[in-house]
Amino acid sequence: MFHDVRFPVSLSFGARGGPERRTEIVTLANGAEERNTPWAHSRRRFDAGLGLRSLDDLETVIAFFEARAGQLHAFRWKDWSDFKSCRPSASPAPTDQLLGLGDETTATFQLVKHYGTGGDTYARPITRPVAGTVQVAVGGSPVTEGVEWSVDTATGLVTFTHPPDVGGEVTAGFEFDVPVRFDTDRIETSLASFNAGEVPDLPVVEVRP
Repeated sequence: MFHDVRFPVSLSFGARGGPERRTEIVTLANGAEERNTPWAHSRRRFDAGLGLRSLDDLETVIAFFEARAGQLHAFRWKDWSDFKSCRPSASPAPTDQLLGLGDETTATFQLVKHYGTGGDTYARPITRPVAGTVQVAVGGSPVTEGVEWSVDTATGLVTFTHPPDVGGEVTAGFEFDVPVRFDTDRIETSLASFNAGEVPDLPVVEVRP
């Protein structure tokens, strides 16, 4: 089950983590390699313990952990290194990311973020946009939320009142969270070690729909 709440952003700011891939490598008899991956999409991992700076922070995290029942319930996580449709120093704009082309039939488009340039790009589905941050354009012209389109913040699906015209580029800009869960059912710490600067390991891992 997914709880539509965000891990405290002041604590995720100090966390360490990023994307993970899985690559299977087979070395042949002649020394050459064959590489393959069973994953179409990367998966992100973080250590939430590194953001803790005080006993109040620890109490906040324990309360959040208990409310999620450990690993049982997923939640939102702000990845401070990658939470926008644009560069970190910029503000989202409705032309940031290409979602698809209109065909006068398709009315629903998945929010995505593209990584890379040219032919070597990766399209990451965005399933947890932040409410109130999504902007959409068709053919470069912004369109009005609530009148011409709506977005589901639980799936990242943008639905138009009327399907866009043939060939119209459907684009969007947004902020987003990562759906994650705790990757442990136990928080282990002591006041002595915490006061000495040793914080507990608190891994979180991205979950896929």
